[in-house]
Amino acid sequence: MAGRRVVVFPSPAELGPALAHLVTSRAEKAIASHGRFTMALSGGSLVSMLSKELLALPQLDCSKWVVGFCDERLVSFDNSESTYGLYKLNQFLIFLQLFSKINLPDSGILTIDPSLPVNECAEDYTRKLKETFPDDDIPVFDMLLLGMGPDGHTCSLFPDHPLLEETKKIVAPISDSPKPPPQRVTLTFPVVNSAQCVAFVSTGGSKAPVLKEVLEGRDGPAFPAARVVPTKGELFWLIDDPAAASLSIQVERAATGARL
Repeated sequence: MAGRRVVVFPSPAELGPALAHLVTSRAEKAIASHGRFTMALSGGSLVSMLSKELLALPQLDCSKWVVGFCDERLVSFDNSESTYGLYKLNQFLIFLQLFSKINLPDSGILTIDPSLPVNECAEDYTRKLKETFPDDDIPVFDMLLLGMGPDGHTCSLFPDHPLLEETKKIVAPISDSPKPPPQRVTLTFPVVNSAQCVAFVSTGGSKAPVLKEVLEGRDGPAFPAARVVPTKGELFWLIDDPAAASLSIQVERAATGARL
């Protein structure tokens, strides 16, 4: 791993532009290296933040981007629980349809087939990833954007769940998610930890207690988010002051207009 960076911003208003710059700078690097940029997205607050900041960038060119999802709920795309649907339709009604406003072709978006049963859906998404990464036994994304739940989960990898120990599948089905909806598909740790760059975004005081245990350790098994340790890639934790309130480790304090 290239090393973990924990970067603290006063608020999401300052974090958002830095996240957008991180994404676009890694995109430029990947395209210069191998002709395309592959990224997997998560839902939650990332939807509105990323939609706002990417749309604000002048002349953003996403024509060489390939975008997938770190996990997805097995619901139709017009359901408010669909991660792809939130980005596509912008359920938050803050900014207009990210995927329709930037020049990201439909062929560059890797979605699940929500009409399939959950096991077949995971197999179908596995096939799509293998077609997208034909030279990799385990897909190597240029970037993953992750969130963390108040229970320390990330993707749809939940505490004490058997999927935490999955080592063979690159996409796994889950039918008993402790957070509804119960049926989902998720990237597994072998894929997550193979990425070239992983960035967590975690904001708000409600995240402070679990964030301390994720970043500083805890008695008992590590939370799923703490098990994200890229083998060769970068790891960023981009957080705001309320989320960082309980931390005792050394962190970076981002200056205004900071670029990562």
